[in-house]
This record gives sequence, structure tokens and C-alpha cells, in this order.
Amino acid sequence: MTDTSTNDTTEPQASHPIGRRTVLIATGATAATLAVAAVPEAPTAPAADAAPAAAAAVCTLTREMTEGPYYLDGQLVRSDISEGKAGFPLKLTLTVVDDDTCVPLNKALVEIWHCDALGEYSGFVGDNGHNEPDNGTFLRGGVLTNSSGVASITSVYPGWYQGRCVHIHVKVHTNVTLTSDGSFTGGQELHTGQLFFNETITARVGALSPYSTNTVRRTTLSQDSIYDEGGAASGLLTLTALGSSPSTGYAGTLTLGVEQS
Repeated sequence: MTDTSTNDTTEPQASHPIGRRTVLIATGATAATLAVAAVPEAPTAPAADAAPAAAAAVCTLTREMTEGPYYLDGQLVRSDISEGKAGFPLKLTLTVVDDDTCVPLNKALVEIWHCDALGEYSGFVGDNGHNEPDNGTFLRGGVLTNSSGVASITSVYPGWYQGRCVHIHVKVHTNVTLTSDGSFTGGQELHTGQLFFNETITARVGALSPYSTNTVRRTTLSQDSIYDEGGAASGLLTLTALGSSPSTGYAGTLTLGVEQS
């Protein structure tokens, strides 16, 4: 996607340099053992009962990806970013570890943002051709990891916009300061990337309302200009159905390794 929102086939470079070494490890069953529901009133996910399984995992290198044009500073630290938006539930469990030691990072802020079912980003509504209320905060926010490196975030399954497959943007920050207005400031940004979705599942979701009302033609994973077919090493989530129908939603897990130095 270009710098403008009118041509979405290639995303622009992030405001921070891209190319710091990052890794993804132990998706699926390993990440699932670390999954713990976030406490709604607290910005930090609770600690897991068992010792972190990530420490024994084998690390795999992956690359960072562009920030894109839709990032907004100063978003809320919260475990639920859905704000009642129409769409199917998505329960994300993202585990952050040090890429050299595989040791989980405690109190790292995992921040995500993505479009709604109609492909519109808060703060930029109308860029994908649909009119709806825009408060500048829906489907944006983040949570601090617990002592097991786990960040649990509730959202909705994303839609799509012109030229891009279904995806979620993610940043990992350390040493942030929480502010009185529920946001954060300062710290060090360790990772900028994107999370991707299984194409078969996305096709099922996209055939149902409200996603089917998106008037923009959907770009598949294989057609996307950013995703490199690298599987989990490039941010492909492990998705598990929460029920018998796509409308009941999905759990998505992934372990992100970041370089701290």
C-alpha cells in the first residue's frame, strides 16, 4: 500500500526503521498452554500457573513488516478493543519472548490495530468506501504481557480493504509508562509486524454478514503484496474455532520473539 489510502497494493515504510531481527516460535499447542484470559479491569494479563513452555522451544527467525498508513499514537491500554463493533469474536493470545534466550518478556506492551468488517480503520473511516461513525479508537489498543509473556486481547475478526488480505498490525514496546487517561507514553519499540489469517477460514467468514456487505473485492493471502507465504514465520496465526459456526468466533495464537538489544 502507498502512503495514500487510495492505492492499497503496497504499504508505505513505517516511521521507525524496518529490519530489526525478530522471531516467531512455538505456535499452536505451545502458545495455547500459555493462554490466560486477561483481567478486564487491568492492563496486564494474569500470570500463568505453569512454568513457561516457551523457554524450551526452538526459535525461528522472521522479518518485520511495514507499519502502514493507519497507525495512531496514544491509543488505550485495554484488553478488549472491540467497542461493540459488528463482527465475529476474536480472542488473541500473543506471547512475547526474547529471541536469543526464548525467555518470556514481562510487562511488554503488545499493541494492535486493524480494520472493521467493512475494511474501515478508526480515524480514517471512508477510506474503503463505507460511511459509518468514527471515534478514532475502535479496534485499537494494547495490553501488557504477564510474567509468562502472554498478552490476551479481545477483538473481532478483521475485514479487508482494497489491495490487502485480512491482517492485523502489531507493535511490541518495552518500558512504557501508563498515563492517567488510560494510554501510555515513552518506552522502546522492539517490533513492528502483521498477523495473518488462514485463507479457508477467512473465506467462510467473508461469506457471512456483516463481512459480506463489504463492497471491496477481497485480496487473498497469495495475492497480497506484504505476506510472503512464510507461514507462522511471517505472522500466520493458529486459529481455533470457538463453536460450530464461524459466527461464534475464533481464538488466535502466536508467539513473537523480539530482539531487545
